[in-house]
Amino acid sequence: MKEIVRVGVLKAGCLGTLPLLEFLLDERADRADIDVRVVGSGAKVGSSQCREAAQLMIDQKPDMVVFVGPAQTTPGPAEARMMLKAAGIPTIVVSDSLSKKAVSEIEAAGLGYIIVEADSMIGARREFLDPTEMAVYNSDVIRVLAITGALHLIVEAIDKVVESIKVGEKIELPRLIVDAERAVEAAGFSNPYAKVKAQAAYQQAQQVAKVTAEACFRVTEPSAYVPMVAAAHEMMRAAARMSDEARETEKTDDQVLRRPHFRDGTLGTKRGLTEKPKKSE
Repeated sequence: MKEIVRVGVLKAGCLGTLPLLEFLLDERADRADIDVRVVGSGAKVGSSQCREAAQLMIDQKPDMVVFVGPAQTTPGPAEARMMLKAAGIPTIVVSDSLSKKAVSEIEAAGLGYIIVEADSMIGARREFLDPTEMAVYNSDVIRVLAITGALHLIVEAIDKVVESIKVGEKIELPRLIVDAERAVEAAGFSNPYAKVKAQAAYQQAQQVAKVTAEACFRVTEPSAYVPMVAAAHEMMRAAARMSDEARETEKTDDQVLRRPHFRDGTLGTKRGLTEKPKKSE
């Protein structure tokens, strides 16, 4: 029995799943079964940045690594994955739908993956994207992923690996594509209208990547691509509002599903606002 599992979170670039990932695992900072360390490459995901960050993470000697970031088909993240593989560290790659092209390479390396389809690429055009817009967009993405259940799926998958390491069982790394159906099922909505609103929000957020990819990589005229990225961000904002509506519907019925961690890492469950959480079976 391993009392404390050392979890490494390696961040390269930015996704909606990235800023709060380590805090999702220990939301009250009182879990006694894990010790989390974070290393990041910063905004850039070039070879030198990713190699340096990966080496810093390996030097921490973690029991497992969650490698989160976009552009998994590019050289930098690919080199970081190979370094983690060579070090023999169980690794879960968390990325967006554009990284589906790297899934076969990830599987061949013996790593796990969680592809979050609604974690859509930002509209990264200089005429449009400034620090404020970047922060607002990511807050909208985080809201969608949290309320629709996508972030809970990530937490569950990581917790399962942590538990396997704790008890000395064979580690089964996740290989998961988080689509709307899987996310919303994990969210545990009790009201059918809340559930369909959340599903609509996830699916709309998923479509944003098609617009931003077109605007950032294929359209060359500013008069065309600026309205496209602006429209994509409005789509994500509308998805965030729908997510809010879904959660507010659950609040009206006093049926919001909450799943806090206990000190031993077990997830609790509760519905009523004033109820105490019970440990999951």
